[in-house]
Amino acid sequence: MLGSVADAEDLVQDTWLRWNGVTDPVASPGAYLTRTVTNLALNKLTSATARRESYVGPWLPEPLVDEPDATEGVERAESVSMALLVVMESLSPLERAVFVLKEAFGYTYQEIAEALDRTEAACRQIGSRAKAHVRARRPRYDAPPELRRRATDEFLAACVGGDLNRVLELLAPEVTTWSDGGGIVRAALRPVVGADKTARFILGLMSRYAANAAARPVLVNGQPGLLITLDGVLDSVVVLDLDEAEGPQGPEAAQGSEGLARISAIRVVRNPEKLAHLVGPAGHTGPAGPTGPA
Repeated sequence: MLGSVADAEDLVQDTWLRWNGVTDPVASPGAYLTRTVTNLALNKLTSATARRESYVGPWLPEPLVDEPDATEGVERAESVSMALLVVMESLSPLERAVFVLKEAFGYTYQEIAEALDRTEAACRQIGSRAKAHVRARRPRYDAPPELRRRATDEFLAACVGGDLNRVLELLAPEVTTWSDGGGIVRAALRPVVGADKTARFILGLMSRYAANAAARPVLVNGQPGLLITLDGVLDSVVVLDLDEAEGPQGPEAAQGSEGLARISAIRVVRNPEKLAHLVGPAGHTGPAGPTGPA
């Protein structure tokens, strides 16, 4: 609902305090908690929307990062993928609430109506509108995890090697790169659109920071991604979206059982406030540390 770990933790804490203060019997604790947390989220979204209108540069949700073998991350990929959360930002708070309750948690429209103090018919209409909106804007191609990982690995290898031609082979013609620095750290203030511009933008960054950078594979919102560090300190989290490609991409193309794919979107979260939940007091990413030179 919120796209912010800190806001979500505050909301859960607030819900717990309210639940702890209930003295009268509650016939359905689940329904009570759902109603409470949903309405608190709606209130939080109202203020968050105002903050994002003045946000510096592209806004991306906070990344949820797991190790590559974490089954929990894979299981939640469909409901909290970075691409889906970005699409959901274009929904109204009420549409978002109905969509999440229905599509992610499987509540009936009658239950949603009770939680939101709306009629069941109104919730059906809101849900239908939200679902159509998301379907029209979410990525058309749901690449299997092994293909996503292979594409991510090959893209990293090509960037590390400074191989412009190989990078271009892996990118879709209209690929778009979003870089979220929040006005706190350097980042592109507008999306970078097109394979050539994206390739030169990424390789330019690599040439500038390669001596101090390292990358390791992680799951970002349940999908294969990269955690980038500079001098051992977390710098950014990267996740790629794939689209089906027509024709070959070269002898080492990212190819899986469902065909070829090219990178259609690159999302880079650099805003340190959005990465704070991933690091320790000194800014390091934990005892595992980075692996593999970038």
